[in-house]
Amino acid sequence: TGKTRAITHRIAYGIAIGRYQGPRVLALTFTLRAAEEMRTRLQQLGAFGVQARTFHSAALRQLTYFWPQVVGGTFPSIVQNKAALITEAANRLRISTDRSLLRDLASLIEWAKVQLLTPDTLMQRLSEKQLPSAITPQNMQRIFQAYEDLKDERNLIDFEDVLLLTIAMLEEDEKLAATVRQQYRHFVVDEYQDVSAIQHRLVSLWVDGRPDICVVGDPQQAIHGFAGARADCLTGFASEHPGARQVRLVRNYRSSPGIVQLANRVVRRRPSAGDLQSTCPEGPPPEFHADG
Repeated sequence: TGKTRAITHRIAYGIAIGRYQGPRVLALTFTLRAAEEMRTRLQQLGAFGVQARTFHSAALRQLTYFWPQVVGGTFPSIVQNKAALITEAANRLRISTDRSLLRDLASLIEWAKVQLLTPDTLMQRLSEKQLPSAITPQNMQRIFQAYEDLKDERNLIDFEDVLLLTIAMLEEDEKLAATVRQQYRHFVVDEYQDVSAIQHRLVSLWVDGRPDICVVGDPQQAIHGFAGARADCLTGFASEHPGARQVRLVRNYRSSPGIVQLANRVVRRRPSAGDLQSTCPEGPPPEFHADG
């Protein structure tokens, strides 16, 4: 329906009429590829200077800039792959692992951190996840704590820590937070149905109650709940930001009318669904094929 097109044109229009200053706009998305595409579209529209970044890139930029004055010392190295550290953490506890189990444990640790859980608070929410058969809740908690201890011992942080440390920095240092908020006045977030608790918290701290935020998303495309994404951040946006204007993008530019009508029949069963309208020529009717 042209969600990214809508927000890039909105930014470009805001700059053209003098409402925005390019360097004071922070446009956020979830992948490096999407951020690069957004930058390209903005440049083609003459909207120069806009910071189009992933959440991690934006947070890491702020964290490394303020680290010397807030923490001091050498900035930690970033863990590129959790498997080696999790293996060592499990070995310390005499818990055997294989490749499949390591993958599951890494996924659980990442889920816990994006939900703003620590080893001390993990047990409160662990019933929401299915643990590997070889791991008890108590052992999961112990592995998580051992993993965090290893990082501290070696001056390491992981990608979730980048967001967590930026949040802590903004929450604990009002002067620093005021500097960041002065730099960035206008915020735009693409694919907001994929925002997790940790990303939502960070956006809230950046915006600090101001009305200068625009988000786009589609709750029907919320498929990352297993990784901590929360579509209710999108569906509840208007109640969290009183006075927000909601614009529905209902014209589909990609699929034939037959496909769109079939999709409408499927999503109509879901509470937040709304009918789409195809702008494409009629194509062959959709067919259903089942294996076995």
